[in-house]
Amino acid sequence: MLDMMKMMGKIKEAQEKMKKIKDELDTIEVKTESGAGLVSVVVNGKKELISIKIDDSILNEKEMVQDLVVAATNKALNEIDIKIKDHMKEKTGDILPNIPGFDIGNFFK
Repeated sequence: MLDMMKMMGKIKEAQEKMKKIKDELDTIEVKTESGAGLVSVVVNGKKELISIKIDDSILNEKEMVQDLVVAATNKALNEIDIKIKDHMKEKTGDILPNIPGFDIGNFFK
């Protein structure tokens, strides 16, 4: 019975730590650009698009702007995935064992 109580305490502790880690994700940011810097975007660890900057010189070329925004955003989302996984691995190393095929990053998609 004591072992079960101890285990439940560990589970609660792990849940609290995971919530804290998840709350930290909005502090992680990635800035990427496309079109040699004509478009840049910033995405946070919660996969929210924070900002888009578009160079004035291309504002009259609608299709180019659309393509460059999509390219920069996709690049940022790919890079933030890597940062999230690294952050989670660093923060959960003592909570979760290294189980092959178990990707903690999937919990935050």
